[in-house]
Amino acid sequence: MRVDLFDFELPKERIALRPARPRDAARMLVVRGAKPFADRTVLDLPSMLDPGDVLVFNDTRVIPAQLEGRRGEAKIGATLHKRVDLRRWQAFIRNAKRLRVGEIATFGGGVTALAEERLADGSFILFFEGDEPVEVLLERAGTMPLPPYIAGKRATDAQDREDYQTMFAKEDGAVAAPTAALHFTDRLMGALAERGIGTETLTLHVGAGTFLPVKADDTEDHQMHAEWGRIEQDTADRLNAARARGNRVIAVGTTSLRLLESATGEDKVIRPFAGDTDIFITPGYSFRAIDGLMTNFHLPKSTLFMLVSALMGRERMQAAYAHAIASEYRFYSYGDSSLLLP
Repeated sequence: MRVDLFDFELPKERIALRPARPRDAARMLVVRGAKPFADRTVLDLPSMLDPGDVLVFNDTRVIPAQLEGRRGEAKIGATLHKRVDLRRWQAFIRNAKRLRVGEIATFGGGVTALAEERLADGSFILFFEGDEPVEVLLERAGTMPLPPYIAGKRATDAQDREDYQTMFAKEDGAVAAPTAALHFTDRLMGALAERGIGTETLTLHVGAGTFLPVKADDTEDHQMHAEWGRIEQDTADRLNAARARGNRVIAVGTTSLRLLESATGEDKVIRPFAGDTDIFITPGYSFRAIDGLMTNFHLPKSTLFMLVSALMGRERMQAAYAHAIASEYRFYSYGDSSLLLP
């Protein structure tokens, strides 16, 4: 499909630079089949679901993966994308023409990394020198990797260390937050439990590729970057049991959705999973694992807007986004939410 079919105009003032406070006070646009759009809040979520339905969260934890440094006299920046092993990370380099294979990049706090390899997509494999765990080095030298549409408008600060992390964050490894879950609080989780809504977690370490624009003119020519994920056997078993008894599995965020779909066969059975996925979901895809999605509002011509268009229909989502813009919803990572129920 042509990528420009997924374009829309978004006024800059609709881009949220800070999250709602409290988090569960964010607005939520409910798109349910062909029914009229409903303007609700995230706190209304329990009433939108049925007892026995299950929400699936991503428990990845964002690491301070944005690094500023030098190679000689030249300034460079690195955004870590995907862990290779204990000391190596694939990274996207800003001012990459200043860095060559075999050279050392020096970052803040005395952190150094060897450029071991340049990959076909222009990214580098960085080997972090020293004996300390890379996680310790990043805490010393790195900052939270806010999306470009936020970082380009204001500096990252100490508040982002808390704001850009979900309450479920446990497994270190993401360089972008699973932002749909940023809206959840203890208060909301208590209301969901009282309603009889189940919850499960999986792990998908979101990579920096999520921020990259689609440069191809046709979706067939776009290559997704791989991300690592895991679903445990007992989690898969409980999700399969919920669907077998007629309840719905609702993914909280496109990261949860993509991993669930990667782990599910044509028989619609969710299986344990541990490894990389580069699943690219566009209209025409037949969903196997999920019955709905809670997600924030995405960028024009992005793979994530293509995903929600695959779930609900492209024209339906164009209309939903037009409604959200006219109704002054807040967009992107720190913005408002939507609940999509086919």
